[in-house]
Amino acid sequence: MTTASSAADAVAVHGTVAPGFEPVREVFAGNFAERDELGAALAVYHYGDPVVDLWGGHRDTAREHPWEAETMVLVASGTKGMAAAAIAVALSRGLFALDDRIADHWPAFAQGGKGDVTVRQLLSHQAGLATLDGRLSPEQIADVEFLSELLAREDLDWEPGTRQGYHAFTLGWYASELLRHTDGRTLGRFFAEEVAEPLDLTFYIGLPEHVPDERVAALDAFGPLDMFRNLRTMSPRFVLSFFNPWSVTSRALNVLGTRRPADLNSRAFRAVEIPSANGIGTARSMAQLYGDLATGGRALGLGGSVFAELTAPPVPPSGETSDVVIGIETAYAMGYSKPSPDFRFGTSDSAFGTPGAGGSFGFADPDVGLGFAYTPNRMGLHLKDDPREVELRNAVYECIERRGPKTTSARTRG
Repeated sequence: MTTASSAADAVAVHGTVAPGFEPVREVFAGNFAERDELGAALAVYHYGDPVVDLWGGHRDTAREHPWEAETMVLVASGTKGMAAAAIAVALSRGLFALDDRIADHWPAFAQGGKGDVTVRQLLSHQAGLATLDGRLSPEQIADVEFLSELLAREDLDWEPGTRQGYHAFTLGWYASELLRHTDGRTLGRFFAEEVAEPLDLTFYIGLPEHVPDERVAALDAFGPLDMFRNLRTMSPRFVLSFFNPWSVTSRALNVLGTRRPADLNSRAFRAVEIPSANGIGTARSMAQLYGDLATGGRALGLGGSVFAELTAPPVPPSGETSDVVIGIETAYAMGYSKPSPDFRFGTSDSAFGTPGAGGSFGFADPDVGLGFAYTPNRMGLHLKDDPREVELRNAVYECIERRGPKTTSARTRG
């Protein structure tokens, strides 16, 4: 590998790139010079090999502290992909099955007409459980029994299976309760013990007390006025719905006891388990996990049938495919986003991953054995395809194409 740092850069870029991936380093540096990057990390695995590991910029908004090799950052909905890996492990171990009714494992869940909702529908964002009435404080989120009872009482937003809508926060909490009723552990704890520990990942769903604040980059978050100033990238329909307290969009996205993304920098929100939204870790660990998933999930012990579900084309709802919550064409399966008309990534429908609010993105592309993760701390204002991430993703694929085909592929796994 070659060392990736240059005194000529306005912002020093550190880390390594494998031979043939040098252009990725140039694009990463270009984000600081041309796209207003503050601090960020990028990591790529290719057929199990780490080929890109870069970081640069600052971990604080005052630009006083450099982003370091082990700096972590909150990746918003990028958390969903890490949590979904834990669910894939649970499925592989037979704790529950995709077509099980959730209420068969968690009887209280059947309230409000939810008795026939399946695990598959939940993981595909088709369960009709995108919203919560009210906002939750960190103390309420930490109260497992309170949260369980609240979730069980919720009514359906639409008939399960007929529509899809981004379960922005609720997906992780419902999945956590399913795990707790079948395994005894919450999703954050299950992830720590069955995914992060075996793979030696630096990633947490609920930041432990022993991790010092200086290890975590501060988010440079946008505010309400920024959203109105960027209607071209966020869409007027989405922004207006976000601020309409009666809309499905608002009730799905405004569930925390704050409207300010910057409040997620607080220790209180970092410490509790929000398995859809407050995962904190390194790009290196995210790419490593996606790299394993891209090549069959052997390190995690995934079963062949589970891997087949991860890579299968998504099954759309019986009704419209436009997302009820965010208003664009989407596709989901197994807790992941899948390529869709409005969000293309990977080389085919076998790809899966999750973007996060602000620009982070991690995904697996089994067709080329790719695990990719980009984690910035300056939050951008795109619902998808943040230009910083897109430029990096394109550069990676160009390097892979020049490298030539690999003789082995995860698609051959039975």
